[in-house]
Amino acid sequence: MKDLTNYFVNKNIIFKELNEVFPKDLKSRKKIKIYDGIGIDKNYYAIFILDAKSRFLRKNANDLMDLCHKLIKLKEHNYKKKELLISSPLCSHAKKLLKDNGWGVRIDFM
Repeated sequence: MKDLTNYFVNKNIIFKELNEVFPKDLKSRKKIKIYDGIGIDKNYYAIFILDAKSRFLRKNANDLMDLCHKLIKLKEHNYKKKELLISSPLCSHAKKLLKDNGWGVRIDFM
C-alpha cells in the first residue's frame, strides 16, 4: 500500500483514507487488488491494480466494469474517480471503452 500512496502523491493526489477490498468480498476469483479511498479533495476513489503478463482486452474491460458495479453495491457508494493501474500491454479498444465510461487508465504502475 505504501507504493500505491507514493505513486498517487507523485500525481498530486493525497488520501485521507484508503482501504483494501478483497476480490473474495465481491464474489470474484480474479487476481486483482482493489482499494477504495477518500482523497483530501473529498473525491471517492475506486482503484483497481492489475499485474498480468498477457494483454488486457476489451473482454477484460467489461469484467472490470462488472467488478466495479459489485464494489458500488457492496460499499453502497458511487465512486467519482475510478482508476485502473496496470503494468501489462493494453488493447486500444479496451482503453477507449474505459475512458468513455469515466475511468482513468495508468499504464506505468509497478
